Amino acid sequence: MSLLEQQIVEPVLKPSAEQVVARAAELERRCCRGLVWLTGEAGACRHAALALWQGGSWQSPLWVAPEAPRGLVEGDCLAPGRASTRLGGEQDLLVLDAVSEGAGFDPDAFGALAGTLRAGGLLVLMTPPDWGARPDADYARLAEYPFRPEQLSARYLARLAGLLDAAPEVIRWPAPGAPFLPPLLEQLPRVPAPAVDPASADPDCLTDDQAEAVARLVRQRRRRPLVITADRGRGKSAALGIACARLLAAGEAEILVTAPRPAAVESLFERLATLCPAGERHGLDFLLGDRRVRFVAPDELTRLAQAGAAGGAGARLLVDEAAAIPAALLGVWLSAFPRIAFATTVHGYEGSGRGFAVRFLPRLTREAPEWQGLHLGEPIRWAADDPLEGLVNRLLLLDAEPVPAASAMAPAWQRVMPAELARDETRLRALFGLLVQAHYRTTPADLRRLLDGPGVGIGALVSDESPVGVVLTGDEGGFDTELAERVARGERRPRGHLMAQSLAAHAGSREALTARLRRVVRIAVASSHRRAGLGRWLIEQEAEQASRDGVDLLGASFGAEPGLIAFWRSLGFVTLRLGLTRETATGEHALMVARPLTKRGEALAAELATRFQRALPGLLAFELRELSPEVAAALLSEGEGPALDAADRRDVTDVAIGHREPALARPALQALVRHALARGVPVDDESLCLLVAWGFQGASTERLAARLGLSGRREVTARLRQAAAELLAAASPAGAG
Repeated sequence: MSLLEQQIVEPVLKPSAEQVVARAAELERRCCRGLVWLTGEAGACRHAALALWQGGSWQSPLWVAPEAPRGLVEGDCLAPGRASTRLGGEQDLLVLDAVSEGAGFDPDAFGALAGTLRAGGLLVLMTPPDWGARPDADYARLAEYPFRPEQLSARYLARLAGLLDAAPEVIRWPAPGAPFLPPLLEQLPRVPAPAVDPASADPDCLTDDQAEAVARLVRQRRRRPLVITADRGRGKSAALGIACARLLAAGEAEILVTAPRPAAVESLFERLATLCPAGERHGLDFLLGDRRVRFVAPDELTRLAQAGAAGGAGARLLVDEAAAIPAALLGVWLSAFPRIAFATTVHGYEGSGRGFAVRFLPRLTREAPEWQGLHLGEPIRWAADDPLEGLVNRLLLLDAEPVPAASAMAPAWQRVMPAELARDETRLRALFGLLVQAHYRTTPADLRRLLDGPGVGIGALVSDESPVGVVLTGDEGGFDTELAERVARGERRPRGHLMAQSLAAHAGSREALTARLRRVVRIAVASSHRRAGLGRWLIEQEAEQASRDGVDLLGASFGAEPGLIAFWRSLGFVTLRLGLTRETATGEHALMVARPLTKRGEALAAELATRFQRALPGLLAFELRELSPEVAAALLSEGEGPALDAADRRDVTDVAIGHREPALARPALQALVRHALARGVPVDDESLCLLVAWGFQGASTERLAARLGLSGRREVTARLRQAAAELLAAASPAGAG
């Protein structure tokens, strides 16, 4: 902005900023928060936002942009990609720059930071005046090769602009002009921030909900897991901290705490330090004499639990933001800790409590049928009818829920166009709600990909105009020969094409890049329609559509788990690759499968599947020694399982009923496993899994003894002999000796 322009707008900015500051004070008296939509050219927006920044007595302001304006303290500025580092803290002014050169709207950062704003706080969103007319700079993360950001649609941004324009509670400020302050809605409560209930039995808690959560945590009994659910701002993390303080005071020696990231439990440690002034905090440990509360990252906690170094009699674990942690890890902890509590956000920016319920609660009910649930409904940091909370939920669809079908009408298949969804908010909410319910890591950025992602395909099963099943796909591959060669050699890494590039990088397949591949990104079926074959129907319909489109392979990538492997195998998919390390998102090894749709696809799938099976025994013996034996068995079952020859049968018999050392007959016992799998022995058969762990994965005697609950080598060897005998009998044809 030129000096002349600055002189023209300066007289307007100060009174404008004073009006907005006065509105913030009124919102604070009502225990509410507000959103300021600041539109205009980049320079005018920055000047207006700086006038507001300097015009109020803000205690903890934060400016979020790729580059901070001159004059701001370094700690007051944050890049959008680092939004998660502020979780657990509080702000009273948030300025989000989506207008400057190189800046854009980051859905995940917006969702994360909005929940840190306390009562009386303002969220200032700076955008161009024609926001939604074109993609912004953040679309560079969405533009997969060969697309450029400017080639994408901007339906997502246009939707946001439309919702903001229609929202009566939004403060509109067209810079460099004056702001338009809407009348305060009458239903806003004219009460101070929540205070301690004088009649409450717990003076450290701000609501009855929070007091009940603390009481349940403190008096928790063995094998009675507690699940605490709440929307953001209800004080669940603080409740964990209060409970920790009470337990330490009562003499508990150690309490372990975990969460997706340390920042998620910052409020827990802050509350703990306040209530235990004699204690000392050292990083992620809090010490009170010889007692302590210790944070352990999820991966490390799992390793310790599996090694027997964490958990056991008397051990206690508190899990915060459980919805954002893989269900497989939660299951490990459930088995290891006799006292465990899971706290999770129901409508969160990085994981849904609904997905958590779908993925984990059935297992919880099986293993701990006496678990207890508690929901915290009363907000602490803002009023129950806070207008910003509802607005953010609408913008990001954080509160999206699937719509139950009104009748038992048979579902019909539909191809859904993103442009149609963008114009139908009700339909978009129902479809996205279905995805949120089925997948616990659905984030706000996924909604943008749904509407504007290149190559995105959407198929839905609809009953009575309500989606009861949905499949999302993305197109990959189709590279020219030269680019495919450079990618396979590691010289290029075009954006996107996750599966095609992985097959090229790890399996050396140039053909995986030049062929056309369509990957199933998400598949979801409404809970009311599960176990009815709708998932199979979705995939079959998608396969037919992909075949008509000339796609060579229909692929998928998911956390390796026996049930999922069986589902995809039953639909004609074969395994092409298994990740050597556990995925952060699932806690499991990523498995890539594909179903050929053309002659070219058949040749490519056969080549990759053959190479994988050839490599599998070596991987199981080294890199995949810690893989679940059930998963290993499921993968081995895809290979050849020839009949046992006479020599193999004799060697197995010598182990089973004789005294031959099992290690000296390992090849024969490996052949027995493959033969048993080919004859239909279930992959979770106890004897089969024992021989897989011992014969293919080199499990030690100590590990096998721990798995089987046996005392030592002699008992383990006896159990191996028994397993060989049982498997030989199960895998032998009727009448065979």
